[in-house]
Amino acid sequence: MTTTTVTPATGPAEQADAPRGTARRGRRGAGNALASHGVLIVASLIALFPIAWLVFLSLGPDKDDYLHPGEIWGKMTFDNYSFVLQNTNFWEWLKSSLIVSLGTTVIGVMVAATTGYAVSRMRFPGYRKLMWVLLLTQMFPIAVLIVPMYQILSELQLIDSYLGLVLVYCSTAVPYCAWLLKGYFDTIPFEIDEAGRVDGLSPFGTFFRLILPLARPGLAVAGFYSFITAFGEVAFASTFMLSDTKYTFAVGLQSFVSEHDAQRNLMAATAVLIAIPVSGFFYLVQKNLVTGLTAGGTKG
Repeated sequence: MTTTTVTPATGPAEQADAPRGTARRGRRGAGNALASHGVLIVASLIALFPIAWLVFLSLGPDKDDYLHPGEIWGKMTFDNYSFVLQNTNFWEWLKSSLIVSLGTTVIGVMVAATTGYAVSRMRFPGYRKLMWVLLLTQMFPIAVLIVPMYQILSELQLIDSYLGLVLVYCSTAVPYCAWLLKGYFDTIPFEIDEAGRVDGLSPFGTFFRLILPLARPGLAVAGFYSFITAFGEVAFASTFMLSDTKYTFAVGLQSFVSEHDAQRNLMAATAVLIAIPVSGFFYLVQKNLVTGLTAGGTKG
């Protein structure tokens, strides 16, 4: 006995609906893509406009050109950049900013990584309270912290020193980075630690040789945050650094503003030059930034 399978016939109307539905979905997909690209273009223009405006104002030769920017078109010049590079302490500011920023990045990320790893992997008395204490330190405004920090640095003879400013910045960067890296370490399987112990590695060896290479995206985010925190901070740097040659960029910009005058054209040119080191550092770590920012929040 044979069985015959009958395939229902497709009518002309049904055959016509298939291409029409496909075309309709294609038009809908193209419309969504066009709308999303339009939104992204508008958002990009909004984000880039302040930067382009700053660069435009930096080409004006007079300090009051920002009041009538239309006149800049006929007299654009790079004299502001030449003046900043040759007649100010720009290179001293650059040296101070890099020393403080890189020092904060290295020390801050190292302390935050060890703290986050310890809380993620070890269960010692008060390990939860430790993280909450770190979070609590972020609740105090800078105005409240300046006086006690100044007294502490004065007793340690660290006023007007790079090390003192680096330690101050680490007190701000380490709590956030510790929370960030703790969340990232939670996403790394604990079996990797056990495999390291089986191979004879010590806890420090497991941490440095196995865990840190896997946590590179999280370390990149923590390093970028620490660098930006130290590079653009003003209040602590202007209070604890007394020598003109030890000013960071953020404090050096204040030298263009006096009680009765403001050289805004020079400030704009200096701000453009300041953005170059930050852009270079961002370029070095940008491949890992998105991965590090998202992975740290996938597991509590």
